[in-house]
Amino acid sequence: MHLRFLLLLLLSISVAACSGPRPLSGEHLAVTALTELPPPNGDAVQSRTYRVGAFDTFQISVFGVDELSNREIRSDAGGRIAFPLVGAIEAQGMTLDQVSTEIENRLRGRFIREPHVSVNVRESNSQSITVNGQVHEPGIFPILGPMTLQRAIARAKGVTDYASSDVVVFRTVGEQRMAALYSLHAIQRGAYADPDLYANDIVVVGDSPGRRMFQNVLQILPLAITPLVALIQNNGN
Repeated sequence: MHLRFLLLLLLSISVAACSGPRPLSGEHLAVTALTELPPPNGDAVQSRTYRVGAFDTFQISVFGVDELSNREIRSDAGGRIAFPLVGAIEAQGMTLDQVSTEIENRLRGRFIREPHVSVNVRESNSQSITVNGQVHEPGIFPILGPMTLQRAIARAKGVTDYASSDVVVFRTVGEQRMAALYSLHAIQRGAYADPDLYANDIVVVGDSPGRRMFQNVLQILPLAITPLVALIQNNGN
């Protein structure tokens, strides 16, 4: 049996059996044999594709038509957008290419012979990540394309002087809450790849309740060359 699997099995039993205070009330960690968090819906490509959501802001232009160019449009709570001459579009879940095609189809023939429409995201409230803990500017940041852990921390203006190297990423995969512990130092020296992040991930940097969830695990096997990935479970489960 693989040595890593045996170590992780030992860690899982140790954490579950620990009689001390739980890192989160009513919850404990079950360490897995995974070396990275799975994408939220199991499909990395699908998860990283921007799709229209509620209260996102777009800049829409119709090439060659000044009256319909550089229009700033915001989707409503249901992900609908409205554009002159086009009316309301049920855009929730659409990609930008699908939105531009829909606008072109509605304009074509009736108003413009062969329209060319560009749609760009100015601000996304529906697809974002949260970065908190020991960073200079914690907050919620839009995620419009490929995003990694180090890029997310850079968006938060980097770590503070009091930050440790440990970072926890929380993610819901299907209906399962998961957490992974990473080391910024390990990533920077090339021990493993800078992990990908997805919409709705929560990143907790440095000395924080998130990091302390793994304190029992770290007492047995400090983070070295691979991340630690765990399921977050209720004590009653």
